[in-house]
Amino acid sequence: MKWMWNPKYEAMDRENLEQIQLERLQAILHHAYRHVPFYRSLFEDRGLGPGDILSLKDFQEVPFTTKEDLLKGFPYDFFAVPLTKVARIHTSSGTTGRPIVVGYTKRDLQYWSHLNARVLLAGELGERDVLQISFNYGLFTGGFGFHAGAELIGTAVIPASAMGITRQINVMANFKATALVSLPSHALRIGHRLQEMGIDPKDLSLRVGFFGAEPWSEATRHQIEEHLSVRALDNYGLAEVGGPGVAFECQYRRGLHINEDHFYPEIIDPATGKVLGAGKEGELVLTTLAKEAFPILRFRTGDLTSLDYEPCECGRTLVRMARVKGRADDMFIIRGINLFPSQIEDILFSFKVGPNYIIRLYREEGLDQMELQVESPLYQKDEGRNLKGKIAGEFMDRLTLEVTVNLVEPGSIKVSRGKQQTVVDEREI
Repeated sequence: MKWMWNPKYEAMDRENLEQIQLERLQAILHHAYRHVPFYRSLFEDRGLGPGDILSLKDFQEVPFTTKEDLLKGFPYDFFAVPLTKVARIHTSSGTTGRPIVVGYTKRDLQYWSHLNARVLLAGELGERDVLQISFNYGLFTGGFGFHAGAELIGTAVIPASAMGITRQINVMANFKATALVSLPSHALRIGHRLQEMGIDPKDLSLRVGFFGAEPWSEATRHQIEEHLSVRALDNYGLAEVGGPGVAFECQYRRGLHINEDHFYPEIIDPATGKVLGAGKEGELVLTTLAKEAFPILRFRTGDLTSLDYEPCECGRTLVRMARVKGRADDMFIIRGINLFPSQIEDILFSFKVGPNYIIRLYREEGLDQMELQVESPLYQKDEGRNLKGKIAGEFMDRLTLEVTVNLVEPGSIKVSRGKQQTVVDEREI
């Protein structure tokens, strides 16, 4: 239990853990019912009251919360405390126009730092380490979450944030960083730049990396470890339930431990909403158990995974979720940005191209790329080159996303009689 931040909860027996979960569920139900009008209406429409939930099985009667529900509550409708009690505000990393706004009280921030301490300690970080955080410091939750956890365990922090790749490497080398937090795609970019600069990663002090906020495969893990000479660990979090600190890999890397004393996990059939048993793959649903400012009940994450309740060799009894296999909806993630095809359409149709198009996602030298194939009568004309440049520029302006635009002959994209498949994902997840 050397590398556990809080063994009392991380290695608690299942019976006691479920009792704590039930007590915290009942408390959060009352808190949300009293202070969030959305949940009060949701309960009343079902003829339910918080006092009707007497067991974990009863909790399945509570309706789901969706991303659309949270977006409709912009900005503060889901806050369960007055703004005078809110110590920090973050938002989701999506680009859907209005983001989901998340609040934290002082106690929420304290809990958050402890959860991230668990993540980092599971990677065997300590007081002698120097952690370089290459997540953006801003409304995105990643940078601040890991920063607080690192300071709690006594690890020195380099808040590198969004500085350029070459400068990241110079800082990494000069300040002798032993650990890295970043997007996996960002880690690959660092690895490729090291090769271009003729730097052997073994000459750096790096030994471990914590990567998340976008899907990545075992093949990507292998590339990161080879190019950076680190042990690459996965972690899972989402702004809607608090950011990083939801789940993490230990050194055995056989699933991600969910911090069950703070998040109650369920797996459901995405089509029916029925709760599935252990080992069954479905959509992950999460409920916050201790959030004061932003309590969320049965949030449908859209992420496909499964749960394993067998204790881990590391000594933790926390349930392990399999690495995310994909999405239950049509959202996709590229370079840490959440996107929907409808957002792509908004930009394309503003240039009066289409309506048929293909979004091709692929990896080149381990880095995520996006190509747009769009029907246009200008596909062989000089004006087409200018149009491609304008479309690509609009994607960069609106979504800060670099894309390749190719105009193709009208009628060349096959049209389905049913739901049109617009996203072709060739990445290995």
